[in-house]
Amino acid sequence: MLHSYAVTNFQSFRDRVEVDFTANQRASDSDWLVTDGGGHKVSKAMVIVGANASGKTALLKPVAFLGWFLSSSFLQTQPGSPIPLSPHFANANSPIEIECIAEVGNVLWKYLLRCTPQRVLHESLHRKQGRRYRHVFIRDWNETKVGYTVKQQEFGLDQNKAQEVRPNVSLVAWAAQYGVPLALTLATPIVSSNVNMIGRVQTGDMAVIQAGKSLAENPKLLEQIQNLLRGWDFGLSGVSIRESNMMVQAVDLSSPDAGQKIWVPIGHHDSRGKSYELPFFLESNGTKTALSLLSLLLPTLSRGGLAVIDEFESDLHPHMLSAILDLFASRYTNPHNAQLLFTSHAIEVLDLLGKHQVMLVEKNEECESSAFRLDQINGVRSDVSLYGKYMAGAFGAVPNL
Repeated sequence: MLHSYAVTNFQSFRDRVEVDFTANQRASDSDWLVTDGGGHKVSKAMVIVGANASGKTALLKPVAFLGWFLSSSFLQTQPGSPIPLSPHFANANSPIEIECIAEVGNVLWKYLLRCTPQRVLHESLHRKQGRRYRHVFIRDWNETKVGYTVKQQEFGLDQNKAQEVRPNVSLVAWAAQYGVPLALTLATPIVSSNVNMIGRVQTGDMAVIQAGKSLAENPKLLEQIQNLLRGWDFGLSGVSIRESNMMVQAVDLSSPDAGQKIWVPIGHHDSRGKSYELPFFLESNGTKTALSLLSLLLPTLSRGGLAVIDEFESDLHPHMLSAILDLFASRYTNPHNAQLLFTSHAIEVLDLLGKHQVMLVEKNEECESSAFRLDQINGVRSDVSLYGKYMAGAFGAVPNL
């Protein structure tokens, strides 16, 4: 489980900002809190709230980036290509720093990364032992040698291979290609997201196509989504998947191959004793969003990990937010304690979560973002409507109109 992450000099966040999923030991037990092997109380959900252009999406990106960097940077980058990170434009000559603490395999790990878009300057992994962290590896760029110095303790990567690591690749992803057991464990993809370093991806009909492909490959996932959508008042009696090369132009793909195959979700509707079919491209935006969102969230719920979702409520009725969040709160639908990190403009969500599950984001006149957890504000009581207080401007992080 993710305990916390922090970032410095990243996009609009010039100064260090931390997102902390852990709760005070005095926090009341609830369906949202999990006690890990070390006795820490960790939340299964965190929402990021703020005005438009305040930096909410930027605060999601570091953890989505880490999920990719640790698992896929070796296979998905070419030698010499830049690391897909951007510093604050007023501090472009300083490095970006990312820190992360997470529990994997009943062990608490700390990961540190300092880099520029051109290369990793420092990367290190530390294992919690007792009250202290002990390094597993430390990788530093040596400007004089124009190469890396790598120190290892029980990591298991051949030292010559370690020092050959490419500047744009994580040592974890690098070591996984050589079969290092710990690297293989840590490089296993555990983050699913609709965000990359450019912004939100897979929206509208493109998201429907991606969902159709996932459902065609996973009949069990299709069955789960059918059962949920049938019960959520979308007017659906079922969902099926149909292979097609007839709808490609309709979804506005750039210069598609005429023979390209896609898998089209089909909605089934009953009316006056008859059953009718409707391609999901013609369903309402809310129905399409629910299908696409569930195709991302349900695999995470089934195996554990972290779902990172930008604009969680997009095209959905506020009541739907509660139904989807309940999937993460419930021990039945979330047996592996998967976590959800998301942004939302549907402020009603504040009354569905606790004050330790809300991050507020603001941007000042210098175009510099800051963020703080709601329970860091003195005097915020747990028995009041957080929605009402936020809408009244009591917490800040609202548009200045």
